Amino acid sequence: MKLSARKVEALKLPGRYGDGNGLYLYVAPGGTKSWVLRATVKGRMTGEGSPYRVEIGLGSTSLVSLAEAREAALPLRKMARQGVNPLDEKRREMLTFKEAAERVHKQLLPTWRNKKHADTWLSSVETYAYPTFGNRFLETIGTADVLNVLSPIWTEKHETAKRLKQRLSTIFDWAKGAGHYPNENPVNGLKKALPVVKRRAEHLPALAWQVVPTFMADLREREGVSARTLEFIILTAARSGEARGARWAEIDLVERVWTVPGERMKRGLPHRVPLSPEAMAVLEAMQGLDPDLVFPGPKRDRKGNAQEQSVMVFKALLMRMKRDDITVHGFRSTFRDWCSESAHAEREVAEAALSHATGNEVERAYARSDLFKRRRTLMETWGRYATGKAGDVVQMVRG
Repeated sequence: MKLSARKVEALKLPGRYGDGNGLYLYVAPGGTKSWVLRATVKGRMTGEGSPYRVEIGLGSTSLVSLAEAREAALPLRKMARQGVNPLDEKRREMLTFKEAAERVHKQLLPTWRNKKHADTWLSSVETYAYPTFGNRFLETIGTADVLNVLSPIWTEKHETAKRLKQRLSTIFDWAKGAGHYPNENPVNGLKKALPVVKRRAEHLPALAWQVVPTFMADLREREGVSARTLEFIILTAARSGEARGARWAEIDLVERVWTVPGERMKRGLPHRVPLSPEAMAVLEAMQGLDPDLVFPGPKRDRKGNAQEQSVMVFKALLMRMKRDDITVHGFRSTFRDWCSESAHAEREVAEAALSHATGNEVERAYARSDLFKRRRTLMETWGRYATGKAGDVVQMVRG
């Protein structure tokens, strides 16, 4: 039975799974998946030599889809039928590390939603790995070479080094699966060679929830789109980018719901936000400014369409308010603290309001509800509190 894209995604048990015509999905004990073509090389047309079987790696499923694997297997099978060993042909193509990195980056580009991430992915490899072995052939690079790249920045720039290590591992995984690297991934041997770096979690400066009503009173006195955007961010507990990119088409003014599409969410999943009367009042104030963007920026593109505000507008706004001690993203922490300490909201409801995943993989698989009705109660209570309508003590009604 042929494989399907859904079945490839679902298969977890280690082993080989055939797609037909010699193409197999290989699931390793650790859960990684790759494509392998098993082909029989026939004797030469002169009749010399006996048929023999070869196995050719076609790459990881994270980089090569089922359709792409089938397409790549076709010319290789033709070579084998003509008596040509496809492995010999693949070995003739000696790739440098730089060439391999650029191929992997090109294949991964369509899978990334964030342009900044796509740009920085290759940039860190260029900055730190290229000077050491960018122009060397892949087969000449080993664990010691990778260690020489990571060691100088492992403690001083630990987060950068960790991301670079993951990217190097991805490149060598692809190279091995595609038949360009004959050895074990050199990154795998680094676990004991690099020191353990323990870092304290860095929390973004956040406003204490007890003074939110005072802050909001000051904010409402400020004119401008950035002030209204920040007000909306606080009342919805949204991320800055989600609010700056909000479209009128995403908002149901009758049902009072803002549905943020998955491509604009950090988790990649659509997120329904119940809008409190206070959040609706902000939207009412923004109506008529732009037919598309709820909070349009001052700049226009070549077609005359409004563009999103820059994230820097909030820094300028907070400076005018003489509040350089807090950040916009910190208001999500403020909301979360209020949920726990004042509203005594249930954890799963508070986390759902922030679009955070809760529980283990099994629990999340069964948690189909987004707790919308309970979140509406929570957000309406928050709206009243944040705008000074609820006093200092908040009593949440659990439903």
